[in-house]
Amino acid sequence: MTVDCVVEDIRWLNIEIVAQRGADMTLLHLGLDPEQFEISVLACDDARISSLNSDFRGKPSPTNVLSWPSDERASEVDGDMPDAPKLPMDSELGDIAIAFETCAREAAEAEKLIEDHTMHLMVHGTLHLLGFDHERDKDAALMEGLETQILGKLGISDPYRER
Repeated sequence: MTVDCVVEDIRWLNIEIVAQRGADMTLLHLGLDPEQFEISVLACDDARISSLNSDFRGKPSPTNVLSWPSDERASEVDGDMPDAPKLPMDSELGDIAIAFETCAREAAEAEKLIEDHTMHLMVHGTLHLLGFDHERDKDAALMEGLETQILGKLGISDPYRER
């Protein structure tokens, strides 16, 4: 997989490695060859993601991660798998933006390593690019289950488990 990272905030240490590993593991888990796909990642700060969140979602506040899929792949049926990307035209999956301050704050609040939380957000964002969502109950359960499985393969505990 080609993950193209634009690092606007220098506090993002090793983001290229985390982004690549998270995206690759997500695609492999879904039976897709990572070498066939491309993702762009913007590693930014809260001010930048707040502006993006306002422009694209009408929510003028920071968030942890945003995703812009290159194509609509979501299933119309709540809880069904989205459509898989069709090669070669769907090789560019889309864009992800991730905000440092929000990610660091959430990791600290959850008493997690920032690297582990960042990996979770990269897996989450990659799943969004592949058509997964959490707006409907069964879709959310499917997406959270996949995140837990993928993160488990990476040695990261279930982010949804109660402490």
